[in-house]
Order: sequence, then C-alpha cells, then structure tokens
Amino acid sequence: MVLGLAAVGYVAGLWASRSHGRWPIHRTVLWYAGVFCAGAGLVGPVAEAARTNFSAHMVGHLLLGMIGPLCLSLSAPVTLALRALPVAKARKLSRLLRTVLVRGLTHPVVTVVLNAGGLWALYTTDLYHLMHTSVWLHALIHTHVLVAGYLFTIAIVGIDPNPHRSSFPLRATALIGFLTVHSILAKWLYGHPPSGVESTDARTGAQIMYYGGDAVDVTLIIVFCAQWYSATRPRGIPQSGARASR
Repeated sequence: MVLGLAAVGYVAGLWASRSHGRWPIHRTVLWYAGVFCAGAGLVGPVAEAARTNFSAHMVGHLLLGMIGPLCLSLSAPVTLALRALPVAKARKLSRLLRTVLVRGLTHPVVTVVLNAGGLWALYTTDLYHLMHTSVWLHALIHTHVLVAGYLFTIAIVGIDPNPHRSSFPLRATALIGFLTVHSILAKWLYGHPPSGVESTDARTGAQIMYYGGDAVDVTLIIVFCAQWYSATRPRGIPQSGARASR
C-alpha cells in the first residue's frame, strides 16, 4: 500500500508541476523502477520464496535495500515535491530539510551505521529467525532495510537539495567503509549462516550478497565519481584555438 501511494504520489507531483516545464523522463523511469524493485522484494515470487530460502532472501535484499534505493534517490523526489507544492508548503519542506534531525539522518557516517549495522544485527543475531515468526517484526525489518538503504544512497549520491551535504572526501570515505563492511558480512555468512539456514543455501545466498552487491556498488561508485568530476572540473578555460587567436 505504501509503495502504491508512492507510485500515485509521483504522478500527482508530475501533474501539479507541469507548469514549471518538462520533468526529465529518466527520473520518472528511475522512480518507478525503484518502486518496482522494492515491491518485488516485499511481495510476489521472490518474497514468497524468501520465507524458506536464504538465496531468495538475498535477492530480495538486493532489490529492497540496494537497487531500489539507488533508483529512488536518483529520481529526485524531493525536487519534484518542491516544484509541485504550493509556495507555503514548499517553504515548510525546505525548513524541514534544514533541521538537525534531517542533518543527522543524512550524515554519511550515520547512514553507514544504520545500513551496515542493521544488516549485521539481522544476520548475526536471532533477528533473522524471529522475523519469520512475526508479521510486524518482518514488516519493521524490511522497512528499516529500505529506509536505511535510501538514506545511505542519498547521503552519497543524492541529487535532491541538501543543505547539509557533506564533502566529497567524507562521502568517499563513508562509501569505502560501507563497501568493506558489506563484503566482510557476505564472507562471514558464507561460513557462519544464520540459525536454521542450511550451509549450501547459506553459501549461495552469501555469494549473491557478495557479487550482486558488488555489481550495485560499481554502479554507485560510477555515479559518485561522475558527480565529483562534474563538481570539480575546471570551467571557463579557453580552448587552445582561442588562446592562439589572442
């Protein structure tokens, strides 16, 4: 239901902001790709198989916690909201973005702790087993995976307005830290599966987490480096022909 509202809300934002000019089509595609990936990790064949199969669970983890958040963050939903909302409400949203709470939740180090720390807690404690015995705990954990993944992604490569955006070196350090912790966790799971998971299934799931996570991480690194280059490349330098004419 929440993802359905997100899908409808984006359309409503596009309609309300139509007087402000055309909205990039690739952002719309990314939004619905993110919603689809998150939804596929929560309902449908993958989600059903994930209840009894650790490998399927890891596929869902990649969809819900990594691919979905990356697509959603690059679709610039906050920018669309600022375009679509009336001036008074847009100003309220801008003030909200400047609050200490938002600053803390979008700090790269905090997002790494929320994201990677949550995964370690899930797979190295009884949480993985318990979430299959409680609907509410299952929903809470998956909500955390999606939200933590989204916060981490916007902290590293977010394109929405962010009054508290950290420096590129700090974001690069946080990104490297997350990649390291995520890879170590995958290797740990290869030899130390959660309670109740068979070793063969655990190894396959750990490999999906490791190599699938690397594929998403490479995309994240490419986007991050492109943003860094775009922000720091020299501008206004005359071409050699222009210098010669002078």
